[in-house]
Amino acid sequence: MQFKSMVVSNVELSPNYFRMRMTAPQELLASAPGQFLMLKVTDAIDPLLRRPFGLFDVGTFTAEYAGCGTQAYCEILYKVVGKGTKLLSALHHGDVVDLLAPLGRGFDLGPAGEEKVLVGGGVGLAPLYYLAKALVARGEKVRLFAGGRNRDDILCITEFERLGVETYVATDDGTLGESGFVTQVLERHLNKGMRIFACGPTPMLGAVAKMAALHEVPCQVSMEAYMACGVGACLGCVMKGANHTEDTPDYRCVCKDGPVFDSFELQWS
Repeated sequence: MQFKSMVVSNVELSPNYFRMRMTAPQELLASAPGQFLMLKVTDAIDPLLRRPFGLFDVGTFTAEYAGCGTQAYCEILYKVVGKGTKLLSALHHGDVVDLLAPLGRGFDLGPAGEEKVLVGGGVGLAPLYYLAKALVARGEKVRLFAGGRNRDDILCITEFERLGVETYVATDDGTLGESGFVTQVLERHLNKGMRIFACGPTPMLGAVAKMAALHEVPCQVSMEAYMACGVGACLGCVMKGANHTEDTPDYRCVCKDGPVFDSFELQWS
């Protein structure tokens, strides 16, 4: 769907990291964890392209100010890294943006009874919160492994803990949680009978995918990529599939075939 959305709140969580809530049509409540939206910041020509953001949360709230009772909403997490996100950070309650959502392929929650392990870094935690809500609602045991360069990169841990998710934190400089990579913490707790869901920087996802293969643990990864259209038309976000060679190309569109993939579908070398 393409629709106009009103900004409800736009809060800075830590330096340059924001959490934005926007109104949404009721149909968006059927979105799957792991799907994303494409957001047009302004009606101006510059910036021309929409920006992709994973769905951090989808739900309803009482919109008394609008006189319309219960209102659906969607939320995103984002980091200010360029012109588009800088403009986004300046938006306030009542401002209007244009959204295209829901897009892409979300997570397969897997069979009940497995221990679910979530691994995220920075804004890669965004789709994992919506996923955690869905898993907890099914009565699943969920653990979160969150990593970042420093404490400012660790977002919304309290929200995960309120769901009853057991959390582990690691930072490169040791300013929060353990010192080192989050994959090092994950490896100490990994065993068969688990299912991994990961989102974050590609090097981290590659390390998680290799670890999962070594321990024979099912693993899904949500890939981050620059996107122009979000629907597979421009082919600007392709990446190599597991069977790719120069003679037999195998490309996957992150926006259409993903952003969630089984880790064995992709070529990590």
